[in-house]
Amino acid sequence: MHLWSYLNGRIGDLAFLTYQHASLAFQSVLVGTLVAVVVAVAVYRLPVFAALTSTTSRVALTIPSLALLALLIVPLGLGVAPSFVMLAFFATMPILGNAIVGLRSVPETVVESARGIGLSRWRVLLTVELPLAWPVILTGIRVSTQMVVGVAAIVAYVLGPGLGSLIFNGLSRLGGTNALEMAFTGTVLIVAIALVFDGLLVVLGRFTTTKGLS
Repeated sequence: MHLWSYLNGRIGDLAFLTYQHASLAFQSVLVGTLVAVVVAVAVYRLPVFAALTSTTSRVALTIPSLALLALLIVPLGLGVAPSFVMLAFFATMPILGNAIVGLRSVPETVVESARGIGLSRWRVLLTVELPLAWPVILTGIRVSTQMVVGVAAIVAYVLGPGLGSLIFNGLSRLGGTNALEMAFTGTVLIVAIALVFDGLLVVLGRFTTTKGLS
């Protein structure tokens, strides 16, 4: 009963916060994907650099997100800028590791066959290697998206946009009016965003994965 009372008249504000949260996560993952694929393409044929990059991407995920966010306040201030940079950084890491693994797992015989019919190095990459590596890359994107949607809640600490403000305002006022409802609503909406994004990525995979690889 208290939850419905809290929601009454706040649907517009909640919809706006949900949009902010989803938009920030989407943009962060999009940029992270582009950066990860570019870096992976640059290093995947260099075994030492590929291994070093993969290891670095895994280690980078152990950095406390709140600590990184706090460090970014110094050069970037409060608000959207540090929030976006922190999320894009964490979004890149899982995708980068998967992109390297996916590209390196493409059979050399397939690559040589493509070259044998006269395809250039870039044509082979774009029409053979990346499509074959795509299912592995997409798995990294799904993992990254789920992580970023959740981590995006903490950007409220630096006045970032999204649903984190509901959660932290609610937790800071526990015992007060609507405090529990605020935190619960923010949490449920974040889970809903994560589920919607994952469903969309599953659909994307079905339409973009080469038959026989799905």
